[in-house]
Amino acid sequence: MVISAMMADQPPPLEATPILNEVPLLPHMVNGDTTQQVILVQVNPGETFTIRTEDGHIQCIQGPAHVPMMSPNGSVPPIFVPPGYVSQVVEENGVRKVVVMPHSTEFHPSMHPPPPHVPHYMHPHPALLPHPPHPVYPPVPGTGEIPPQFIHQHPPPPAPHVYQEQESRSHGRTNFVQRDERTLKMQEHLKKRLKDRQASGHTNNKMNSPPPSPHKVPNSSNTNVQNGYGKGQQGAGGQIKQKQTGKTRGSPPADAEMGESDTESRKTQEVFSINKPTVSEVQARSAVLSWNPPVASQNGETQNVTTETFMFEVAISNSGKNGKFKSIYVGEEMTITVPDLRPATDYHIRLSASSSSTKEIVSELASFTTESCEPDPPAAPKVVNRTKNSLNLQWKSSNDNGSKITNYLLEWDEGKNGAFKECYYGHLKQHKLTKLTPSTKYAFRLADYGFQAGYNGDELSCTLKDLRRSTSYKFRIFAHNTEGKSGPSEVVEYSTSPDKPGPPSKPAVKGKIHPHNVKVTWDPPKDTGGSDISKYILEISESSPGSKWETAYTGSVREHVCAHLKPGTSYRLRVYCVGKGGQSQASDVLTVQTAAVPPGPCHPPCLAGKAKPREVALQWDPPSADGGSEVTEYIVEMANGDQDERKQSYRGQALECTVNGLLPGRTYCFWIRAANKAGLGPYSEKAEITTAPGPPDLCCPPQLTCKTAACVVASWESPACNGAEVSEYRLEWGQVEGSMHIVYSGPLLSYEVKGLTPATTYYCRVQAVNIAGAGLFGEIAMVTTPASVPAAVTVLHLLEEDQMEAPLPLSTCLVLHWEEPCCHGAEVTGYNIEYGEKQLFTVGRVTSHVLENLQPDTLYRIRVQAFNSLGAGPFSPPIKAKTKPLPPDPPHLECVVFSFQSLKLKWGEGPSRALIANPPQFNLQVEDRLGRFSTVYSGPCHTYKVQRLSESTTYYFRIQACNDAGEGEFSEVYAFTTTKSPPPALKAPKVHQLGDSICEVTWEPLQPMKGDSIVYILQLACGREVDQVYKGPETSFRLTNMQTNCEYRFRVCAGRQYHDSTGPQELCGPYSPSTVFSSQKQEPASPCSDPGVDLAKSRGKALSDEQFAFLLLIGFATVAILFAVIIQYFVIK
Repeated sequence: MVISAMMADQPPPLEATPILNEVPLLPHMVNGDTTQQVILVQVNPGETFTIRTEDGHIQCIQGPAHVPMMSPNGSVPPIFVPPGYVSQVVEENGVRKVVVMPHSTEFHPSMHPPPPHVPHYMHPHPALLPHPPHPVYPPVPGTGEIPPQFIHQHPPPPAPHVYQEQESRSHGRTNFVQRDERTLKMQEHLKKRLKDRQASGHTNNKMNSPPPSPHKVPNSSNTNVQNGYGKGQQGAGGQIKQKQTGKTRGSPPADAEMGESDTESRKTQEVFSINKPTVSEVQARSAVLSWNPPVASQNGETQNVTTETFMFEVAISNSGKNGKFKSIYVGEEMTITVPDLRPATDYHIRLSASSSSTKEIVSELASFTTESCEPDPPAAPKVVNRTKNSLNLQWKSSNDNGSKITNYLLEWDEGKNGAFKECYYGHLKQHKLTKLTPSTKYAFRLADYGFQAGYNGDELSCTLKDLRRSTSYKFRIFAHNTEGKSGPSEVVEYSTSPDKPGPPSKPAVKGKIHPHNVKVTWDPPKDTGGSDISKYILEISESSPGSKWETAYTGSVREHVCAHLKPGTSYRLRVYCVGKGGQSQASDVLTVQTAAVPPGPCHPPCLAGKAKPREVALQWDPPSADGGSEVTEYIVEMANGDQDERKQSYRGQALECTVNGLLPGRTYCFWIRAANKAGLGPYSEKAEITTAPGPPDLCCPPQLTCKTAACVVASWESPACNGAEVSEYRLEWGQVEGSMHIVYSGPLLSYEVKGLTPATTYYCRVQAVNIAGAGLFGEIAMVTTPASVPAAVTVLHLLEEDQMEAPLPLSTCLVLHWEEPCCHGAEVTGYNIEYGEKQLFTVGRVTSHVLENLQPDTLYRIRVQAFNSLGAGPFSPPIKAKTKPLPPDPPHLECVVFSFQSLKLKWGEGPSRALIANPPQFNLQVEDRLGRFSTVYSGPCHTYKVQRLSESTTYYFRIQACNDAGEGEFSEVYAFTTTKSPPPALKAPKVHQLGDSICEVTWEPLQPMKGDSIVYILQLACGREVDQVYKGPETSFRLTNMQTNCEYRFRVCAGRQYHDSTGPQELCGPYSPSTVFSSQKQEPASPCSDPGVDLAKSRGKALSDEQFAFLLLIGFATVAILFAVIIQYFVIK
């Protein structure tokens, strides 16, 4: 009977979980009697078989090895499995096997079933033990340190004895021993550690307790075992790190730490206590720890500690309760996250608290087991043997992280350095590839698979999510209760449903695109949805807006020829694919345009508008069929007839053209054809178009014949008529080639041009006209007329007096001036002047002459004639000239107004102002003190006032008359005397009151004027009556008998007394301003009145008038401003 102890690693993800295959074992049978039977335990490579006897002795046997055991009754010994694993007995081909499998990732150590009764087993005979053990498989070289659990431990064969308790465990491993020296040292170290542990004595009896799991093996060193992978705290599982907010401190040795902790705990529990920490959110590599602050106990009552500030320390152990604890956190926080844990590992947590006034308090241990997870990535496979056509690869299993590795997947690139493909899938750790290409580089990669926990709970159904579509999954179920965990159920296999496939690739054109068909192909979708594609659906639609999609093909073939298409049309194509999961989305749209063909025939071109003589405008419509491509150009060809050679007259994209260079009145044939990118289409039918009649051609230069010096005869020939008879000829004539004018228009072929200038060059040309219009002018002809008598004088006029070089008597003379006329080819030799009654006077070659001895104020008719050697030319147009009259006589001068400082003179009998066209001018002169006459006035007036004269003074004057004939004689000298001047005006008199009825009036005196005496006249006004109260030479007057409280006004003037021939005379000047005086009764206290009082009153009243005038002015200004504002506001705005 063969017993196989295996420990399955954590399976890979569900979608890749293969069917569980047992690791093949090599069964060996050892014959024995019926009562005792030898049990041969096969330890596979990478596993460790651990046996613990009843005295606590532990033996670790490293695989590969075969361990013989003695069975007293032939039954299979019980196999104690680690937490999370179950054992199952399987019988195959008469061989019974015990298979150890993972139960669930949610395994709780508290649910270990109690160990059953262990029957007695005899230790095998010494001869059956391999000494030393010989491994079945060759060792695989390792890369790391080998923990002591993996070392072959075989004690010397003692005498057979009974084991009361034993435990067999197998651990997966990834490292193997290659150097024997190091192995021996590790064996010695392990033996020493076992002896020390036995010597220390196990105070607690473990014989009746459940055997510890492989993760709880007591170990005083830092070496730990994790699913067959053993290493120190720096191993593959990772070192447990402290939280960043805490502080790490070194841990003392395990024994000393435990002893000290127990002592401090006993002291603290008397007063303070702390609960063990709570573990939550347990993951494969992390967990969250939280705790409450310590509580104080006094007289049996529990009280919370609120005033103390505690420092907490968290220590963790993964080697059992009695293993070494390592501090991972020191701080004041009460919730931390423990990272970097090992999957599927039992951990124990110890919490301690301390403060400044309290000793250290230690809590009870809290334990938890991390979840299983996917295996670690395996190492690269090794080549153990190679030939030119084969490779033998071998590999090591990786850390299973709590779930046994069931299969391995080996992929290679087939030597193409491309995508990897599967080359092996199974549970073996080696594979041989054959039929390889020599000297070729191959790349390999390895992955491992196993079962993975999918659900843990008390429900009888579950839903697994995040699975792969259309993938087969294997499932097995474990049941567990408070007594333990059951074995796995049978493995069942289910497959997820396929999904809709992804869209196929964008269709592509295969081959040449034809006008009526196109072949398209496409690739299958990258994502088939987990099932095969059953058919493809090809849809087609025109690219024009509003076109609908139509199914063109349905089938499994991935290409199709789309027929019955329109040439040169743009189509859109898309593909669907259909699988078990349904129909996919449409692929990207392919736009393809069928090949175009040449366009069809066009309709014959037609005339656009009216035909012109030398050009026609043609237009046409596009062809009814463009061949599937836009017409790029049109070609118009022309010929004179059907049999004549054609020539291209237009090529372009427009639907109209103008053909030039045609002859008027001719019929032409036209053809048109359209072209696109596929080529030229056929010709249209013939179109016959006739041009309109055109103007005649150019006329030949006319023939010119001089009939006389002033007459030329021009004749010409008729040109080509261009479809219409010539109806008119036009003759242009001129002396300048570029400035000619029409002198004849008619149907004749000759014309006589008259009135020409002799000895002059003329230019002419002819133009023909018909009903179509006027043709172009012909070439220019030139002719020169012969010489002749001079031309008539055109410019003849009289010179004015200011244009003469010397003064002449214009009353008897006339000065003529003319310009020399054209000589007509012969030089002018002289002129004939005709004036009066056809009196002829001949002069030489001059341009001016003075006619003398003429009658004054007489009108003459004058004309001039030039002559040369050929004769006398015509007379000039006559002019009329009149001689000027004789100068006038001086008029009679008289003085009409005499004044002391001015004299107003008058002469002649005409009006004072000039009312005729050319009035005579008068010059008035006066004699100065030196006896010289100077002009004081010159003009047409008959009066003049001489001012700024002295009084009583005689002045002498003379006058002269002037007209167009000249200045006349001066008149005789006239004498006029100014009068005496009156005295000047006096100032207002002053009035002084001397009594109640007496006042005195005074005024300023005047000096005698040129010896003449001065008298004064004083007037008194009372009311409307004015009386003269005084006349004499005195400058004051006393007035009596005045009435009181009456108003009087006084004024005074001066008079000049002189003698003349008639006797004594008196000349009075103007009166002075009035002085107002009011007589008042004088009081006794003031017998003398102030003479200035009345004057002041009169002045005050005068000032009152001024103030009244000023107020009126202000009123008018205010009203004006108000009206301006009103107009601005209401009218302008």
